[in-house]
Amino acid sequence: MISYQLYIDGSWTSSDGDSVLTVLNPATEQVIGTVPEGTVSDVQRAVAAARRAFDEGRWPALSPRERASAMLRFAEALEARAADLVDLNMLEVGSTRAWAEFLQVGLPVQHFRDMAERVLAQFPFEKPMPPTVGATLAQGVVRREPRGVAALVSAYNAPTFLNLMKLAPALAAGCTVVLKPAPTTPLETFVLGEVADAAGLPPGVLNIVTGDIAAGQALTSHPGVDVVSFTGSDAVGRLVYSQAAPTLKKVILELGGKSANIILPDADLSRVVPNVVLNMTVQAGQGCSLLTRTLVHESRLDELVGQVKTALDAIKVGDPADPATTMGPLISAAQRAKVESLIQAGRDEGAQIAHGGGRPAGLNRGFFIEPTLFVDVDNSMTIAQKEFFGPVGVVIPFKDEEEAIRLANDSDFGLAGGVWAADPVHAYRIATRIRAGLIYINGGGAGSSPHTPFGGYKNSGLGVERGDYGLEEFLLTKSIIWSAR
Repeated sequence: MISYQLYIDGSWTSSDGDSVLTVLNPATEQVIGTVPEGTVSDVQRAVAAARRAFDEGRWPALSPRERASAMLRFAEALEARAADLVDLNMLEVGSTRAWAEFLQVGLPVQHFRDMAERVLAQFPFEKPMPPTVGATLAQGVVRREPRGVAALVSAYNAPTFLNLMKLAPALAAGCTVVLKPAPTTPLETFVLGEVADAAGLPPGVLNIVTGDIAAGQALTSHPGVDVVSFTGSDAVGRLVYSQAAPTLKKVILELGGKSANIILPDADLSRVVPNVVLNMTVQAGQGCSLLTRTLVHESRLDELVGQVKTALDAIKVGDPADPATTMGPLISAAQRAKVESLIQAGRDEGAQIAHGGGRPAGLNRGFFIEPTLFVDVDNSMTIAQKEFFGPVGVVIPFKDEEEAIRLANDSDFGLAGGVWAADPVHAYRIATRIRAGLIYINGGGAGSSPHTPFGGYKNSGLGVERGDYGLEEFLLTKSIIWSAR
């Protein structure tokens, strides 16, 4: 049994309340850990600690080189705990080992190190302003300074990944942090408190609290918080935006998606099909940027569907503790019920299930559901417009490229997309017309780069993460001008 206290002002401390969050293994429904359920007063203590560390501490005044040195110690401590984080991710999130090692832990640790080694070394925190000739002759500098206290609120599907994607630019900018994990997956987040201790991070620079809806609102609306970075659903994102508005905080929102994958007539299906299946099944479909809306030219429809069905037959659903498992569970009974409700909506609206649609036979415990493929789908249907956050894909045929582009853009979301074509230049021209923040051509690979900005259009969010672009979100711009005489 794993147990943690709250991490505030560099110390492990009990909550002011008596409630406890119980963490389940979603593959077995067994209790694997407990943490306090933070209260509004716990949040206030954490913000106060972060405020002191920013207003009175040395962290925001450190040079980029000094912050980089501290972050590299943090990265080294992270790397020493990588195996523990992988095992914990498999337990509390339900990732397969391969996915936990690659995306859930390995990739974000690399990104964190890159922020310390490359971005901090090269970013222009201060640059000269050209002399100004007018009524007087003046010159000066443009400074980039930390916004202040950052509230980082992450989602359940990728705790370490999302935490580090937010924490790296916040710390690099010189902000101090209050980090709030999802209530279903808090354990990996508290490991970061142990990492902060091992790295010698100054007290108050990183604080970790849990909490219910009231605690979350206390954090995102707190006048002592200067910037909020949130990952989650678009519905909750709107609430966060409204809670931050009265104090005019900077808000970064990484929200949902219903991303389209366009398959042109000359696309190589031997490459397309594994990609379609991966986007349906990785992390049991619990990923905001997964390409779950497949738009295929009508001449390749039957061929594509047949090959995807065959590939889905080979997916082994089960406990990630089994090395043979290629798709694990959903995070909770509530999430499974939501996915099942949307599957039923698809049936009710006339779409046909080509594969799956139910719960896997023989798995009586755990929050499992079969990989499910819908055909005979119209883009106006609920299943083509709503985000499942589950292992469900829809296939929609198109007659020509103009229709494909129209269908891809006919969505309230605009997080990601894909284009498959024999000619990548042709695919690029189509990509420029898709209203989304990240487009993969013939599979791409930019998703693993720490230098690729990640953010959405429309209801998929505000702002971007990763690299220089993500660092910019946590900085203010100041001009200092002096007379030349």
